Amino acid sequence: MSRNYEAIREHYAGNDRGDLDAMLAPVTGQTVWREMEGSAYPGTYVGRGDIIAGVFQKIGTDWENYRFTLDRLIDGGDTIVAIGTYSGTFKKTGKAMSARVVHVWDMEDGHAARFEQFADTRMMEKATR
Repeated sequence: MSRNYEAIREHYAGNDRGDLDAMLAPVTGQTVWREMEGSAYPGTYVGRGDIIAGVFQKIGTDWENYRFTLDRLIDGGDTIVAIGTYSGTFKKTGKAMSARVVHVWDMEDGHAARFEQFADTRMMEKATR
């Protein structure tokens, strides 16, 4: 296992435990985090503070039982790819969601330089409307 793979494997293990600090361990002040247009929180966020405020805090506020279930983690050296499913219930509408997703991590020596989300945004949108 590469150092990059291990860092992202630990990110998802932290996700399973609900441990935000572990999830953010590979994220630096320069990490560029991109949420897909059409997703619940579209846009580009840079650094831990921006990512927490723009994504993770909103998830915690807006969703009930929100989770990412990892199905497969692929070690591409400097690029790590995660395939899985988002699920949860949007609090304002009471609608449940299950959406397939791919995360692409561009890594530098165990740290995330870039993260990009590709998701079934139609399923996400249906829950929030």
